[in-house]
Amino acid sequence: MKMHSVLITGASGFVGNSLCIQMLRQGYSIRAAIRSTALPIKNVEVEVVEAIDANTDWSNALAEVDVVIHLAARVHVMKDHALDPLAEFRKVNVDGTLNLARQAANAGIKRFIFISSVKVNGEYTETNAPFTELDKPHPQDAYGISKLEAELGLLKIAQKTGMEVVIIRPPLIYGPGVKANFASMLNLVKRGIPLPLGAINNKRSFIYVENLVSFILHCVHHPLAANQIFFVSDGQDLCIKELLSECATAMGVKSRLFPVPQRLLEVGAMVLGKTDVAQRLCGNLQVDITKARELLGWSPPYSVADGLKATVSGFMEK
Repeated sequence: MKMHSVLITGASGFVGNSLCIQMLRQGYSIRAAIRSTALPIKNVEVEVVEAIDANTDWSNALAEVDVVIHLAARVHVMKDHALDPLAEFRKVNVDGTLNLARQAANAGIKRFIFISSVKVNGEYTETNAPFTELDKPHPQDAYGISKLEAELGLLKIAQKTGMEVVIIRPPLIYGPGVKANFASMLNLVKRGIPLPLGAINNKRSFIYVENLVSFILHCVHHPLAANQIFFVSDGQDLCIKELLSECATAMGVKSRLFPVPQRLLEVGAMVLGKTDVAQRLCGNLQVDITKARELLGWSPPYSVADGLKATVSGFMEK
């Protein structure tokens, strides 16, 4: 199989760093588009791109490249202080993405892989009714709307230019170095703080970063990935108490969970203005990866236990 020359945007990020390492191991030639030259990976050509928007010049970054993997984005944040969050998300996630894609098509790039989000489809699912690629998108926040608009624009560019587009919608991504809510959860487990989540039996999909990297690599060369949308996950959904218990086991500590009725937790969260937190802890958010398995013959190479063990190991080493 021919090794492609690949441009990776957001290469210094959580997913990008792991992707660069794996692609180097497999013999790919990589160019990393990042905000500074401080990329701690050897043998990677760096192209500094200070801002991604409708006016970014990608000509140098795209020279002699076969495939673009677009990871860079304005990410979802819990407390967005922008006066117009959607406008800010659109600058990077829509205008910036489509500007890159148009220049890539004009430069003769063969394939453009876009990392989107489960948020394109919504914030929750009914029990045992996971999102599939056939479901109508229903984003609930500015981040999800911007990702959907980027997807739609990319598919139009693909149709007009012939450049192949692959869209990947992952759920929550975890792994060594994970930050935000997942890291906060690990800290609570480590400290042995009792949590009132022992009665929650929801189901949520997650994806270990190395499983996501595996799927991205699969999409670089697989002919049937062209112009397709995929959900990906670890293939094993967990409820919050299972997730906490698995993390505690990996840490070698006792899981301290006590049962509180879900409705009582939801009412308490509503009173405190934390309805979104209750939704993430108690609600369902599942994705179906049947299409990835059957069309591309891909299966997650790492189990949930593998992923959580590596994640906890990285967390404990801090």
